[in-house]
Amino acid sequence: MEKLKSMVPDRLKQIVADSNADDLHSTSSSLLHFLNKLSQFHQMIRDLTDLEASLCAKNKDAALEFKQKANKCYFNGDYDTALAFYTRALRIAPINADDMDKNLVATLYLNRASLFHKIGLLMECVRDCNRALQISPSYAKAWYRRGKANAALGIYKDAIHDLDVAKNVELSLGGKKQIENELKIIVDQYEGTRSVQHIENTVRNFNEPQQINLLCVTDPDKGRGMVSPCDIPQASLVHKEEPYALIILKSCRDTHCHYCLNELPKDTVPCISCSIPLYCSQHCQVQARGETISCYRTKDGVDDSLPNNLKEYIAEVTSCSDSDPDVECFPEHKHECLGVHWPAVLPSDVVLAGRILAKFISQKRGYMECNLLGTLNLSQSYLQISPEGKLELHIYAIVLLICLQHSFGTELPINGISLSQTIILVSQIRVNAMAVVRMKSTDFHCLPDQFGKFSNIGDALTCSVDQVPVGQAIYTAGSLFNHSCQPNIHAYFLSHTLFIRATEHVAAGHPLELSYGPQVGQWACEDRLNFLEDKYSFRCQCIGCSQLNLSDLVLKAFHCVNPNCNGVVLDHCLDNSELNKLKNFPGVPRMQVLDPFLKVDELKNVAHLALELTNNSFNVQSGSCLNCGSNCDLEASDKARRKALICMKRLQDAIVSKEISTTILSDASRALGVLRSILHGYNKHIAEAEDNLAQAFSLVGDFRSARDHCKASIKILEMLYGSDHIAVGHELIKLSTIQLSLGDPSAADTINRLGLIFLRYYGSHADFIFPYLQTLKREANNLTQEGRVT
Repeated sequence: MEKLKSMVPDRLKQIVADSNADDLHSTSSSLLHFLNKLSQFHQMIRDLTDLEASLCAKNKDAALEFKQKANKCYFNGDYDTALAFYTRALRIAPINADDMDKNLVATLYLNRASLFHKIGLLMECVRDCNRALQISPSYAKAWYRRGKANAALGIYKDAIHDLDVAKNVELSLGGKKQIENELKIIVDQYEGTRSVQHIENTVRNFNEPQQINLLCVTDPDKGRGMVSPCDIPQASLVHKEEPYALIILKSCRDTHCHYCLNELPKDTVPCISCSIPLYCSQHCQVQARGETISCYRTKDGVDDSLPNNLKEYIAEVTSCSDSDPDVECFPEHKHECLGVHWPAVLPSDVVLAGRILAKFISQKRGYMECNLLGTLNLSQSYLQISPEGKLELHIYAIVLLICLQHSFGTELPINGISLSQTIILVSQIRVNAMAVVRMKSTDFHCLPDQFGKFSNIGDALTCSVDQVPVGQAIYTAGSLFNHSCQPNIHAYFLSHTLFIRATEHVAAGHPLELSYGPQVGQWACEDRLNFLEDKYSFRCQCIGCSQLNLSDLVLKAFHCVNPNCNGVVLDHCLDNSELNKLKNFPGVPRMQVLDPFLKVDELKNVAHLALELTNNSFNVQSGSCLNCGSNCDLEASDKARRKALICMKRLQDAIVSKEISTTILSDASRALGVLRSILHGYNKHIAEAEDNLAQAFSLVGDFRSARDHCKASIKILEMLYGSDHIAVGHELIKLSTIQLSLGDPSAADTINRLGLIFLRYYGSHADFIFPYLQTLKREANNLTQEGRVT
């Protein structure tokens, strides 16, 4: 891309740089005309659309090679490596390829099923047997392996049917005799045991009703926005929406399902047509592609002489009933499944634009006759894009349409109209697409789904829970919600479905605003403003960025050198943003903004500052205390801060490696003391240091010290975010597990409090997104019951 941009003449670059949305028809046509004369451009297109040396094509020889490696690892007992090789083979094996008179894909599924049975993953074994049988219904080994797995699961009725079919389709007499013996054992077990109903894994259905009809209104400062015609109670579900188009991030292709974006299980299902997508189930594979492996069933059918009950059973097992009639089945990557490079090479937002265009064309709307941009009705900020960015958009639009034309031919003409719409579409995606995230905890003691009791040393969950982006999606209504650094709604995802919930009581007609990025309490104001302007091309004017608030004053502030003063000392990087807030509202006291969640007497020094500043009677200078005027040596304080943070970084590294020496721990404790002496008490560096020490002390089994540091960290976060913010909720999880490890009865109160916070942000979905909440609640109930008994 960089080489191609450098070849564009300066005159044409300037024309593109000066263009607005109305000029795109002309500028894109001119650039296309120029690029068409370049041999380098045509070579790039050939590289992206080459069908013979593609990145995503199937390859039988490579699949057989991986299969052989997997078999060798399996027989040597290296099951993890064998599993990886079987999965890689399945990903690239052509669906119609044979291997020793058996379908290669069916054989690979059966081999992987045998491995799952060997390591005790029985449900995965059954599912892979099903996939093998959908291709080859007369595969005796697959029926036999399925029967053995079902018997081990206690699903004896299915196991008996499985072995019955296996016996009938097995050709060798020795094989039939072995199956008969196995069948007799299972029948005896079945007669003495109650049958367990077989339940196949399905996608969870979340039916919490959305009872609020929202209105789209126009705001003079922010354009369109969303409001409710009625009051919205806290924790209410405000909005639920499926994506118009979605794509997985390149970094997650091997770890998350390409349709629902959930983490992949061990028995992944590859795309039938190409080697890039992986799915967590056949349900997702069907929804994404519209085809099943049963569509490629081999000719060797089951003997017609079988009893009718077995024929019906075979039909039930080998049919694919995973499709959901209520979900639109758009083959979202069909145009990317032709053995080409471009979906793997072009940026995710450009490929997402390709999916939107493909969907639009596939729905027979007629690309030339209809206005795609009017259909989506998304906002765009083309004028705010840099000259370099405009040229990049032009080139990506041209490349994308040429690549798509290989799939759609004359249905997708490449001209000024289609190019201008594509340029705007990509610019819309960049400011309107939502990052689909998953909550991930990398705790070093125990995983969330392995929680037992928290009374043993090392059982405390002290690692942070982070939002990890896994995909990018366009939600047509979801994009209408405006941003605020102090939001009143919270967005989260189940599968790829967007849910938006009110985190506080919202009055009728009041804007419903969510956070597009860092919030007040997380980043300083100037950092938030720069992030939003760079990423979304707007200057935030929310209450958090336009009015003075405690968090932005103290987040990075130093402590006054006067030990009797709790005033704030700002460094130079904070002066401009905070002074601008005051200039916007001259002469108006802002104590109510400073103190949204604390008692006034706890912040009397900072409140005094607000009064003085807004009456224009105080001159703010870097290094001067905003309360008493004392001067702080910022250079010396900053040097001490950086030295202390180096010690804390050593502690973080030790936590990751779980090698925490006494020296590292004592050095970090001294560094915390330094930070406390030079930084304001609510500075976020202190909160992070307290949190690191809580983790470290928990790792070495000193839970009392861990509890004290965790409480200190929470106290600061309550000042920065508010006492009921989800950031505080995550810290309360750490505190509660530490308290449980100590047998501290106050853990019950902590758990009850965090339960209310998670209910506020996630409603009835909280226990599903954070499964360990259920265990914590049980522990809280146990503690409460024990307290009543005593």
